[in-house]
Amino acid sequence: MTELWSGYAWPLLIILAQIMAMVVPLLVAVAYLTYAERKVIAAMQLRKGPEIVGPFGLLQPFADGLKLLFKETILPAGANRIVFLAAPILTFSLAMIAWSVIPVAEGWVIADINVGILFLFAISSLGVYGVIMAGWASNSKYPFLGALRSAAQMVSYEVSMGFVIITVLLCVGSLRLTDIVMAQQTVWFAIPLLPMFVIFFISTLAETNRAPFDLPEGESELVAGFFVEYSAMSFALFFLGEYANMILMSAMTTILFLGGWLPPLDVAPLNWIPGVVWFALKVALVLFCFLWVRATFPRFRYDQLMRLGWKVFLPFTLVWLVLTAGALVAFGWLPA
Repeated sequence: MTELWSGYAWPLLIILAQIMAMVVPLLVAVAYLTYAERKVIAAMQLRKGPEIVGPFGLLQPFADGLKLLFKETILPAGANRIVFLAAPILTFSLAMIAWSVIPVAEGWVIADINVGILFLFAISSLGVYGVIMAGWASNSKYPFLGALRSAAQMVSYEVSMGFVIITVLLCVGSLRLTDIVMAQQTVWFAIPLLPMFVIFFISTLAETNRAPFDLPEGESELVAGFFVEYSAMSFALFFLGEYANMILMSAMTTILFLGGWLPPLDVAPLNWIPGVVWFALKVALVLFCFLWVRATFPRFRYDQLMRLGWKVFLPFTLVWLVLTAGALVAFGWLPA
């Protein structure tokens, strides 16, 4: 009995506690990201934003969540029920699973695996399946067109994202996310690899279907894209998945280019602040840029989106990758 407790039950409880410690703050962050988005965009458009429910409108996300929770889930007559309901669950689950390898501070990670960045890249690539399933199972033309667009868009921008990640890995010599952060103790990679940082950020916008790349849900021509037939909690799960993916991509940007949990300078007052606070601040800064871009830029036309991905980003990242490799070899900077 003692062996069962110490060998299986206790480690299982610890893992469950770790998962809850990661998922609960993440869900709260997702809720308040929707609030922050509305407030930031309202401020940029000289409006007030939500301010009725609770002080300063702070309870608005919960009011919206409850409203969706108590609505009826309507299944379209010709829809494939199982796939239709599995799609939002898949999208949301993948957005949560990816956080298992994200180190928010030194040692603060559920699974510090030695192929962490590869795992993240694979999970973010799988996100497109939820969208395709939603579009196909809805048995309607608008969602299907939205799903096709989303698939093409995600595949196009993953290529350049892959090359950006390879460039960072050349400078680190490891696929472990903790090692990538520790390699930035002298200088954050955003400085020497500035063009790659910009391309990675723009690619994350396209990857998460955010403005100005929100073509799959372009309401001017596709009603609401792959969301069209969804309502109540199935819609809410898609919504949560999209915002959780935004936070995930911001965390990836922070780890790859902004030094993860490291302070900007390793000097007295700055390094007293816990790493998790630095990490949260950097993620918040990248998320603010997501919202800023949404409030500022008009939507791309579809051919412009494809042209940018294939004819601009892909050749540029390829050339920069070769230049980086050449510089590392020429100056003897290759990681041991």
